[in-house]
Amino acid sequence: MKKVLISCPPMIKQRESFIDTFSNLGIEPIWANVVQQYTETELIEILPDFDGWIIGDDPCTRAVLLAGKKGRLKALVKWGIGVDNVDFTACSELGIPVENTPYMFGDEVADLAMAYITNLSRFVIDVHMGVKKKEWLKPVGSSLKGKRIGIIGLGDIGMNIVERVAAAKMSIYAYDPFYTSSKSIVNFELLAWPKKIEELDYLVIACSLTKENKHMINQEVIGKFKKGIKIVNISRGPLINEYALYEGLKSGVISGAALDVYENEPLSDDSPLRSFEQIIFGTHNGSNTFEAVQRTSHLAISKISGFLGISKNI
Repeated sequence: MKKVLISCPPMIKQRESFIDTFSNLGIEPIWANVVQQYTETELIEILPDFDGWIIGDDPCTRAVLLAGKKGRLKALVKWGIGVDNVDFTACSELGIPVENTPYMFGDEVADLAMAYITNLSRFVIDVHMGVKKKEWLKPVGSSLKGKRIGIIGLGDIGMNIVERVAAAKMSIYAYDPFYTSSKSIVNFELLAWPKKIEELDYLVIACSLTKENKHMINQEVIGKFKKGIKIVNISRGPLINEYALYEGLKSGVISGAALDVYENEPLSDDSPLRSFEQIIFGTHNGSNTFEAVQRTSHLAISKISGFLGISKNI
């Protein structure tokens, strides 16, 4: 029987839904006991015992892959869209096939981004917490209509965000050097980064993380922002330099932020970002709806079983 390691937390939480599927395929699933991800050292020790691996946000480095290759490892599937944690060059050189699961939860992550935008504009969480504390808060919010919003990344998630903020009647600036389609159902202005960032009221980050765009939101960029900008990151933490973000919040240039992701996850207990009341904190949970996890996990299972030479229908 083939053994497959599953280290994606959303899939792990719904493990009972996939037991029969794995059994019918003749695969023994081993469910990781992780909050977010394994360490490289842990993976080097355990991965050689597995034929396949459905990866979460774990460090799939050359050292990890070499260890797996010396053992039983034959194939990988990256659960979800982001692949910045996977060394594709090493996979190719070692002959280990790997794929991700694209176009699975553009709607879900865009829904969360819109929730963050609305919360930042209307202080929904603050009012809620005030009522629980028997405080009748009435903070003055800001309307979304007419505000300028920048969206970095026009993939599946980014385009779904475009549609949602267009419904809120916001003016949309979009940044994506690889965008070529002109079939969007809404109007937006496509710009080269960082053109017109000084005009933005909101900025949403929805692009993949690469070596080239790490810390693209840095001290220099923040210095060009209009005072009072609000930032939402539902993509990858290292796209923002967290020290620069801290300084931007401290100075008041950034009036609010919503972070579903961080440079290091989980967010450290001593992170200075915890001191700001104007940050909404998430837990890298944007794709985690029941429906999205089901369809993404079944696709991941189908791909890993195909890589392992198991052709039964699931």
